Amino acid sequence: MDTEPIQILHNGPAPVPEGATQYMVPMRDRVRLATDVYLTGDGSPGPVILIRLPYDKDGPFVSIPDIAAYMVGRGYHVVAQDVRGKFRSEGETLLFVNEAVDGYDTIDWVAKQPWCDGDVAMWGDSYYGYTQWAAASTGHPALKAIAPRVTGTRLGSLPEPAGEDGAMEVEMSIHRMYPVTFFHDNDVHLWEPDWSHRPYIDNVERFFAQMGTRSMSFDLWHPDNPVFLRRFPWGHPYDARPLPVLHQMGWWDNCAPWHWQDVYALAERPGWAHNQYLFIDSIDHDSVGLSEAGRRTEHTPEEVRASLPGYLEPALEFFDVFVKGQGSPEDIPRVRWNLAHTEGFRTSASWPPEGLSPLVLALSPEGRLVPGEGPDAEEAAPAVVEWTHDPDDLVPSPVTDPFAVLREYPDERAWADRPDVLVFDGPRAGEDTDHAGPVRFTGEVGSSGPKMDVFVRLLDIAPDGAAHLVARGQVHLPDTAGGRRVDIGMGQIGYRLRAGHRFRVHVASSDFPEFMPQPGNGLDPWTAATAEKNHQTLRLGGADGARVHLNRLPEAHGEGGRR
Repeated sequence: MDTEPIQILHNGPAPVPEGATQYMVPMRDRVRLATDVYLTGDGSPGPVILIRLPYDKDGPFVSIPDIAAYMVGRGYHVVAQDVRGKFRSEGETLLFVNEAVDGYDTIDWVAKQPWCDGDVAMWGDSYYGYTQWAAASTGHPALKAIAPRVTGTRLGSLPEPAGEDGAMEVEMSIHRMYPVTFFHDNDVHLWEPDWSHRPYIDNVERFFAQMGTRSMSFDLWHPDNPVFLRRFPWGHPYDARPLPVLHQMGWWDNCAPWHWQDVYALAERPGWAHNQYLFIDSIDHDSVGLSEAGRRTEHTPEEVRASLPGYLEPALEFFDVFVKGQGSPEDIPRVRWNLAHTEGFRTSASWPPEGLSPLVLALSPEGRLVPGEGPDAEEAAPAVVEWTHDPDDLVPSPVTDPFAVLREYPDERAWADRPDVLVFDGPRAGEDTDHAGPVRFTGEVGSSGPKMDVFVRLLDIAPDGAAHLVARGQVHLPDTAGGRRVDIGMGQIGYRLRAGHRFRVHVASSDFPEFMPQPGNGLDPWTAATAEKNHQTLRLGGADGARVHLNRLPEAHGEGGRR
């Protein structure tokens, strides 16, 4: 292991902006949380938008002062708060588990202020989308609506079973790195681990040794640890009083699986189903849009301010109806979504939109994607293809920052040349074809090792050969004895495959370092010091052959329903 000091970029709190007044708001245990208040006009009583986040309410990372100024201009008072243990706020630095209680107490404080008319909404991305769900779980009567963006109630949860077949979610490396980067102490400490040596957990221990302190969030990071029962002490948000909720989502958001879990779970609960709305755009987790894909430079402050209407107006229009009472709920479409590579938004009464027709593509032994069902189905003789999973030569993750997929928007054509990546190509589209709804992969896999990960990527191949991600999915198989049937969810899409383009499918057993790789010997990926090669198999052809399941939009829908 490298003994050179880790390069750590330390970010502390920025100055409180001139337009804000900071209060130290006491919680029920007398811990005080740093809270900025931005008031409209003369501060007359009005509705309040609350933003609770761990990324510095005053710093440049998430531009809260500019966001607050825009919201104030739209007639809302704004309250932005550093969560417990972060930046200027007091208390323990422990991610996730204090947000319900602190959310309730903060809403209670806001609702009693002379500039609040008693109505509170919450807004925010990622972790500060999660703080909305935590507050919603408490049922505080002043909370009238929420607009969580690119987030989920399970945000940051450790892997759980992915299906009835016993398959598990594959662990993201961010699970161990996030607590020691953003929740080590009050400040943020940005650093890069050295993934060239095992055991990988030594990276974290080196960081602690250099800092001279440990992270409570890291040391308690176990799903059976009693402290994590504090995550929703009032009960799960699904069981709370339903609120109007605007889910703001991105097709390329790496946290989208958690967000879609919420959407489908709430659809099964009549009260929540009646109150939930979807807004789905062609963006990644960092809100970079497909139209600016590949732009690696950060936006200037002027560009950030210019982007605020598109970023904020969907939520503010939602709050205008459900918090201010301006207009009718019927004014808000149930689902607004962008079809990637087209302009504007389409609307539908539900998701997936009605009228979809299934498209099943079989993976053939010749490396093709062929019709797997229907009158054009091609019957291929059963075959088994093999590849080697080498823990010392892992399939590299296409992106360096999984939260900024579209900012990097890598051309993945080179991955097709690797012997440990299976490649299957479809025919070129003779005309634009539109696809929407869920994408799945089904097939039978096996391994010579005791455990196995399966990664499937659906790519768009341009006429010049450039390969870009459309959808992906992955599962961990804790037991591979006798081969395993897998049904891998690859997320949801709204995507136009343009004329001259074609689909490609990649199948592999690693995606490192975005996901923790199997060492091949059954040991824990984080603590394993040794590794073994495994021989993996995938069954093709016949009734049990591997298939990708998509949906086609009817032609009439392709240009209709636009808003």
